[in-house]
Amino acid sequence: MKIEKGKIKRILCIKLRGIGDVILSTVVFDNLLKEFPLAKIDYLTEPPGKTALEKLSFINEILIYNKEETFAGVKTIAKVFFNKYDLVLDFYSNPRTAAITCFSGAKYRAGFPYRGRTYAYNLLGPAERNKFHAAQLHIEFLNSIGIKTESSNLHFGLDKKEIAFAQDFFDKNFSVNDFVVVLSPSGGWDSKKCDASKFAEIGDTLYETYHAKFLIVWGPEDYHDALAIQKIMKHPSLLAPNTTIREGAALMRVAKLVIANDSGPMHISTAIGTPTLSLHGPTDPNLQGPFGDKHAWIRLEELDCIGCNLLICPRKHECFLNLPTEKIIEKVAQLILKNDILVHHEKI
Repeated sequence: MKIEKGKIKRILCIKLRGIGDVILSTVVFDNLLKEFPLAKIDYLTEPPGKTALEKLSFINEILIYNKEETFAGVKTIAKVFFNKYDLVLDFYSNPRTAAITCFSGAKYRAGFPYRGRTYAYNLLGPAERNKFHAAQLHIEFLNSIGIKTESSNLHFGLDKKEIAFAQDFFDKNFSVNDFVVVLSPSGGWDSKKCDASKFAEIGDTLYETYHAKFLIVWGPEDYHDALAIQKIMKHPSLLAPNTTIREGAALMRVAKLVIANDSGPMHISTAIGTPTLSLHGPTDPNLQGPFGDKHAWIRLEELDCIGCNLLICPRKHECFLNLPTEKIIEKVAQLILKNDILVHHEKI
């Protein structure tokens, strides 16, 4: 089936789960806006994903699927049907979103060809889910259904108030030429979190190499990790104030570099354009690493259990603790060169 692009007036994108997953799907927006300049674009997600989307001016409406609500599925199906979409893009394609897509009433219904769900779609994305980076997979999805792609930009919405908050914070705590590095200890699973001692070692080495200044950002579940990094570091660092997710994103936006685990904040920092180095242990950076040429990742490739994908490490977290700090600093040096970051080069 070929999409009659001139007849598309309203589009629904669907991606449930967390904020990082939603951010990686935003790679479709520039391409949809160019291919369907007159269409309204709506987005169906779960509550965490709303934060990434609600300040994006080109999003017409955000629909929230809250699985805790009574009859959430029925209510969502009714809402989607009532909105009369011409094109539904189900980037999640689980049994729930397949049903929502099936009963949407849209002429064009696109999803991944996963077992037991193709009944819902008349346009299919690629079957090889693990062949592409998670962001690139969305681009391949569009290509598979006949939508041209020229852009690979990610998006994350910030408003003027959040940007002003971050700039004011930096003005009060750093000098304009400081090489400010954000350290983010967040991670969805325990095994994805680089140890505080390793983060501290990275920070101290960067201070001694570049006279870097440090801002440690944290969320509700990360405060003790952030505090531990600050206490272990031999050199000064600053703990970020308690912020909203978007205020934290605005702080990362002003920084020169972000070092993070595979996490929501890592995807946020790539989307807002701050050069980012991600530290990987159990996850595959080829699939979930920072997306785009400005960024880089590192992991201990020679470790026999690397990429185990386990939620809890049954060993001694060698994937992070044995990761050579000098290799991490080499990656930072490459990012500095690639992104023309102005830093102090003298040794301290």
